[in-house]
Amino acid sequence: MKFSCERALLLAGVNAASKTVAVKSTIPALEGLLLSADEELVISGYNLKTGIRTHIPVEVKEGGSIVLNARLFGEIIRRMADDVVTFSSDSNGLVKLTCGLSKFEIMGTAADDFPELPEVDGDGGLKVPEGKLKSLISETLFAVSDNETRPIYMGSLFETDGETLTVVSVDGFRLALRREKMDKAVPGLSFVVPGSTLTEVERLCSDTEEDVSIALGSRHIMFVIGNTEVISRRLEGDFLDYKRTVSTPAKYIITADRRSLIDAVERVSLIINEKVRSPLRFVFDANQLLINCSTALGQASDEVTVAGDGEGMEIGFNNRYVLDALKAAPADEVAIRLVNNVSPCIIVPADESDSFLYMILPVRIRER
Repeated sequence: MKFSCERALLLAGVNAASKTVAVKSTIPALEGLLLSADEELVISGYNLKTGIRTHIPVEVKEGGSIVLNARLFGEIIRRMADDVVTFSSDSNGLVKLTCGLSKFEIMGTAADDFPELPEVDGDGGLKVPEGKLKSLISETLFAVSDNETRPIYMGSLFETDGETLTVVSVDGFRLALRREKMDKAVPGLSFVVPGSTLTEVERLCSDTEEDVSIALGSRHIMFVIGNTEVISRRLEGDFLDYKRTVSTPAKYIITADRRSLIDAVERVSLIINEKVRSPLRFVFDANQLLINCSTALGQASDEVTVAGDGEGMEIGFNNRYVLDALKAAPADEVAIRLVNNVSPCIIVPADESDSFLYMILPVRIRER
């Protein structure tokens, strides 16, 4: 195999594919990158759960394929001068790399040792602008569960209805929901994508209107983002009936400035850390929200001017869960929907649109 290309292009491809390389594996080839050259260079990384395959335009003089240690190859390309890289390998697996005045010789392994990435041959799928997909993922990913006893919640539910795409994540303590209108009608679909896969998809997406193609197979899913493909297994099982979960009518609706809420919660949270934990106490009064907390480090309180009256109701919340939801909410003003002090708190847009919904379960607090 022999090719040459700009070092920046090669580095971008190596960085993208390396994200799904196995750190340690009983299959040594999975700790490497598969390089295949024909009319272009294709670099693949795979950990048997998620794979990334990226296509790079290069000048191919001789086709072929080889597996190289991802860490070593990546470091070599990263530290080379910004020039043209010349790559060649022989039948014994010896790879020669030249860039400017730098020369390296490293050993690769046979491409036959690298497991094939799953082929996604499903006809059904949809196209979503990169910017929209990026925001849908980033504003719900924080609520994906890391509890392996319920694998279905270790991913986000994607659901389409008419011209709307909804993404839902839930971890047993909170729920995050985002909706986006598509430019045209999409087929009715429902599938769950692992959170680890969505992390890579979000990283690869930019804030553009270029479409991401999502292809669905019987057991796998593929996101095509520019010249890069992310392939993953789909999660199977019964996802939470979120529509029923969030449909309880609110007794109290409190409207507030999102930034003011974030600032107040962050200030009071200064006396909470990994070793010293305590819930925040939210007291919803007439046009006023009092937030306070007491830990072994001390006491803190803050106030936020709001619209609405919670009649002095006091509710305890995990400070991190509240901050995650408020920081993700794509609105300047939010409405907090409440029923009582033991029911979930629901945060929605103040303008009554349905673009997002965050639900947080309360924490039991001691009576004063």
